[in-house]
Order: sequence, then structure tokens, then C-alpha cells
Amino acid sequence: MKTTHQEEVWKSKFGEEYNYRNVYDNKALDDVYTSDIGITRTEMNKRFIGDFDRDIKILEIGCNIGVQLVNLQEMGFKNLYGLELQWHAIEIAHQKTKGLNIVQGTAYDIPFKTGYFDLVFTNRVLIHINPDRLADALKEIVRCTNSFVYGSEYYNDKLTEIKRYEGYENVLWKRDFAKFYLDNFPELKLVKEEKYKYTFNDDVDSTFLLKK
Repeated sequence: MKTTHQEEVWKSKFGEEYNYRNVYDNKALDDVYTSDIGITRTEMNKRFIGDFDRDIKILEIGCNIGVQLVNLQEMGFKNLYGLELQWHAIEIAHQKTKGLNIVQGTAYDIPFKTGYFDLVFTNRVLIHINPDRLADALKEIVRCTNSFVYGSEYYNDKLTEIKRYEGYENVLWKRDFAKFYLDNFPELKLVKEEKYKYTFNDDVDSTFLLKK
């Protein structure tokens, strides 16, 4: 399958620089979330999946260096997997984390069998997928889960490109991702959604949990 422009950008020096900017321990991650949207990532996860069995299999798409997976690990979740495009990010993850199963791959071709996971999630990753290819990626996400899809993404009521993201065009979009899932995959139902406005501008994050 032909590599997309967005994948090429993330595999470039831009991606490496992003990795080094986002080397957080769990406390620093929570502090950044509190500063940005007024809630820690830990508290957000507790609201959505805090009651889930800690032995479920969880896959993060676009896990970068694993900070979101570490947050779940700190909450007691044990069977944690990550899929990441960049080898550089995977190398950092292997150096800085323990007990995570991180492999290289893309959302368009997830290297796990159908229904292998109990929950598949993304965190500000769908926003970087070409809108023309979004349905392809979500089809793979839905295929790989036997129960839940969990996401946290930039929200807008209509598809909108964010221009000049770190100097790049055609790499970042916001939209109603939960609605896109529901419109395209009728087997999914919305369990919960919350929106969090940023403290320093008018942008909004949507966090949502869907169930098959």
C-alpha cells in the first residue's frame, strides 16, 4: 500500500523531534493534561475505563514512545500493546518502559488477528490521518477489537484542517470522530463522551468510549 504524505512527515526528522519533546513520566503527563484541559489523563481514564478488568488486552494505535500505555500500566492494566509507525519512537519506548508490547506498523494494516483485543484506543492520532483514508484506518481498529473502541481527539462539528501545524500543511484535522465511527460502523454504540475545552484557546478535545 502506498505510503501517505502524513506517514512520510512522521517518519522524517519532524517525527524524531516530536518524540524528544514528549518524553514524559506519568506525573509530567498528568501535569500537562491539567495545564491544557483541566483534568489529568489518569482521572480521564478512570472516568471511562476505571472499572474495567485489569487483565483485558489493550492496544494503542500510534503509541509513540508509550507514555499513554505507561499511564494505563500505573493504573494496574497488564496486557498492554502498542502499534507505532516510527522505529525511532519504538527504540525510545524500549529504553524507557518495561512490560509493554510495542510493534511497528500502521493503522491501515494492524498486524493482529480479528477480535484479538478487548479495547483499542487512539490519543490524538486520528487527527493526523488523511480524511480520505480515515475510514480504512477505523475499519482496522474496529476489526481488531471484540468489545471497545476508546478515543481522545481534537473535536469540531465539521471537518476542518488546522493549517501550518509545526510548519506543515495537510497533516492535521479536527472533526467529530465519535460521530464518524457511529455513522460508518453501525455495530458500534456510544457508551460515553465528554468534551474538554483547552485552557489557552477555543479548541476542544472529545473523549469517547464505543462498544460493539
